[in-house]
Amino acid sequence: MKQKVAVLGPGSWGTALAQVLAEDGHEVRIWGNNKAQIDEINMHHTNQHYLPDLVIPESIQGTLSLEECIDNVDAVLFVVPTKAIRSVAQEFTAKCKNQPLIIHASKGLEQGSHKRISEVLMEEIPAEKRRGVVVLSGPSHAEEVAVHDITTITAACEDLDQACYVQQLFMNDYFRIYTNDDVIGVETGAALKNIIALGAGAIHGLGFGDNAKAAIMTRGLAEISRLGVAMGANPLTFIGLSGVGDLIVTCTSVHSRNWRAGNLLGKGHSLEEVLENMGMIVEGVSTTKAAYELAQQLNVEMPITAAIYSVLYEGKDVKQAAKEIMLRDGKTENEFSV
Repeated sequence: MKQKVAVLGPGSWGTALAQVLAEDGHEVRIWGNNKAQIDEINMHHTNQHYLPDLVIPESIQGTLSLEECIDNVDAVLFVVPTKAIRSVAQEFTAKCKNQPLIIHASKGLEQGSHKRISEVLMEEIPAEKRRGVVVLSGPSHAEEVAVHDITTITAACEDLDQACYVQQLFMNDYFRIYTNDDVIGVETGAALKNIIALGAGAIHGLGFGDNAKAAIMTRGLAEISRLGVAMGANPLTFIGLSGVGDLIVTCTSVHSRNWRAGNLLGKGHSLEEVLENMGMIVEGVSTTKAAYELAQQLNVEMPITAAIYSVLYEGKDVKQAAKEIMLRDGKTENEFSV
């Protein structure tokens, strides 16, 4: 059935998901706080800064008013940067007059609290203003979804009926959704793969080849799994779409902001230069800090994350950090704690 959906965040991923919903026949409104961008969406049906080649369906309505965007909708999709999730959720709560399903497609951990995004949303949005919280995540580049490349991702919720609703909301002949009840695992994989993508990009920037790329992805998945399981995740989730699937796509593609940022770091650019050059949020930078602190709190060994943290926040040379990982004491591959 035709649904009314509010998309909060007109970045590349928010715009691509809005397009999927509109093409599936739903009524879509998209909210942002940049007047020029919203005017462009409404008048020219483009979003040049994020998806320059996309012609946005004319049925998608952009608005600067959050209250107008969420009025009487069936579902609200949060696609704002992790650092903005709490403040936008607070504004949503103040203006929401019904009980829509909350969906989020952002990837990260909140700074300071180290909380997953669904935890932040449930803290800020009372039960009477949400009928559930579903995580939408998996191996997906907005640039490819926008041109109808085949994509498969996961809708995760402890209430599988709500996950199935999201599955039906989005699914079509190029965009396939699977369901999962392991919210912790799906969100953890989604957040932490950005850290490993920074490392994979740095490996490329340093001039190393496929052997090194395979090594960092494989051992990166091992430490993502360790932290996720310590947080309560199902280990099988990490060999699924939001685990190894998302890791592959983010560590191997030039579409990945985190890979591109890591590549520049490997070529000798400073973090400040990299972030200025990117012009978009690189979630892996802040997630590295949160994951590093959380790993210490939970006593989980994450050597790749620690090495990337040392580069980003302690000024260590990228090549030296890679060398130190290689010179660690020998380990047994299948020992889950190492």
